[in-house]
Amino acid sequence: MRIIFFGTPEFAVPSVTALIDAGEEIVSVITQPDRKKGRGHKLSQPPVKEHALSKGLPVIQPPDIRTSWFYEELSGLEPDIIIVVAYGKIVPPALLGLPPLGCVNVHASLLPQYRGAAPIQWALINGEGKTGITTMLMDEGLDTGDILLTEEVIIDEEDNAHTLSRRLSQVGASLLVKTLEGLQNKLLKPVPQSGKASYAPPLKKEDGRINWSSSAREIFNLIRGTFPWPGAYCYLNGEKLHIIKAKAENDGLKGPVGRIQQISGNEIRVSTDEGTLVITEVKPEGKKAMATAAFAHGRHLKEGATFEPV
Repeated sequence: MRIIFFGTPEFAVPSVTALIDAGEEIVSVITQPDRKKGRGHKLSQPPVKEHALSKGLPVIQPPDIRTSWFYEELSGLEPDIIIVVAYGKIVPPALLGLPPLGCVNVHASLLPQYRGAAPIQWALINGEGKTGITTMLMDEGLDTGDILLTEEVIIDEEDNAHTLSRRLSQVGASLLVKTLEGLQNKLLKPVPQSGKASYAPPLKKEDGRINWSSSAREIFNLIRGTFPWPGAYCYLNGEKLHIIKAKAENDGLKGPVGRIQQISGNEIRVSTDEGTLVITEVKPEGKKAMATAAFAHGRHLKEGATFEPV
């Protein structure tokens, strides 16, 4: 099949590889424009662009995908199907109706749960035990199209948004190939979504702010779900501090919330509204990540100090 592929972040890269390995013809890769990153504000290419160019695939980076020029450009490629994997922008109706086989999206949740831009992060923040991949035929709604295939994935206790995204990207790539095979062989029947829908809006920086009046488990899930961005953060003695690694202990202890109860070895034990958060790695603002022992020593931190409330 002649495929136009829409994708931007690292999550979409395995899908490109899987399509190539399956012998599919990718006639163009559409990705978002290069962005300025870092302190030097140097232009950085999206991971999908870097990967596509390394494979000799043509790349287009339109600033606006709703122009007549862009539609005519894609129409001239005569695609059989459009594949969308974490592109980052809503595909307009005109493009949805362009290819004869429609547009297929690889979404990182078990739809209709976690429709939207950040399904992996919110599944972790909400403490889900499982998630998955859904391939669907796209329509004009937000992840509301008919389902083609799904595959469930168990969320490990040690997973964060980075590690879970990597695993789901591989599952998504495999399921995409199976989906295309099923469409080509006319063995797949699209099924309307059923059940109660939930939503996963884009994360904002303030979503990472730790509320010490939450339970230790809820804070632990926030740390997992917001790593690496925006990161779970708090303030101690006026200093902004990101919590990189921690674990929750359901020891029955309660408050006073945000108080450092014990500093021992490489552990800072903080009381919450329910249970204890045991912190083992932190990142002060503008500094590299470090073990909590080094942080506590460098700040002359004492037991009884309290993190600032929200």
